[in-house]
Parts: sequence; structure tokens; C-alpha cells
Amino acid sequence: MAIDPQELPTLDARATAAYSHLFQALSEPTRLAVLQHLAGGEHRVRDLVEHMGLAQSTVSKHLAFLAQCHLVQARPEGRSTWYSLTHPHELAGVITAAEHVLHTTGTDAALCSHLHHPLAAGTTPVASSIPTDDAAPAAVVAPGTVTPATAGGER
Repeated sequence: MAIDPQELPTLDARATAAYSHLFQALSEPTRLAVLQHLAGGEHRVRDLVEHMGLAQSTVSKHLAFLAQCHLVQARPEGRSTWYSLTHPHELAGVITAAEHVLHTTGTDAALCSHLHHPLAAGTTPVASSIPTDDAAPAAVVAPGTVTPATAGGER
């Protein structure tokens, strides 16, 4: 049976573009890593550079994109600017929904727990709570589970 074009729903181009921009922000691994760090509390660009081992220009570029999507906000303080999640609890809901979709489609994957229980905006993390290398804290996971440490394969 052929579909009658008259019966197709009208697409909202503005809404489609907004969703596309949001999903583009979440589709880049470095931006997801930035969001995971910011879920632990406020960071300056130089903190993210140190924690992630990336160039300052790379971190700044990704923060700018996330700010365009209204996922992060900047708070100037003296000569520094502190970045935090704009809507941490709503982002946690998106991440939880994505994990459910992944599970339903056969992939058990979870991002850091910070994204499920983010610190409030304006909160600075305790320095010892942020890993300074790519190693994630040890965790018990089921065989076949994709974690941030195993998602990219062997390093």
C-alpha cells in the first residue's frame, strides 16, 4: 500500500534543526568527555586541558560549541572563566534515556556516574575526585559491557 503524501505529518524545520544541533553536540567524543568532567563541578579551560591532555584551542572550541547549544555556561572570575553545566539534571535525563535506548538495542554502555548525579552549577570539584589520566576508577561491569575505558578499543 502506497503512502499518500497528503497524510504525512508536517515536519517542524526549526525543531528538527534544534534537535540536530543537540545531538551533534552529544555525538562528538571530546564534547562528551568535557560534559563528563563538568558534571563533577566547575572547571576552567586550563583545568580541562590538564585533565584531558588536549590543546587549549581544542578545549575552547568544544566549550564554545557546547555553549551554543546552551549545555554549558561561563562564569568570569577575575582573569579566569569557570565553566559548568547549564542544566545538569536535564542532561542527566538525556544520558539516562540514551543508556536505555542503547541497552534496548543490545549495547550496555554507561558514561561516568557524574552525569547521573551532577554537581550543581557553581560547584567546584574536589581536586582528588578528578582523574588526571585516561584511567577510569575500577568498577565491576558485566562481560560485554562498553565503558569509557573500553569504548575506544585498546590504547
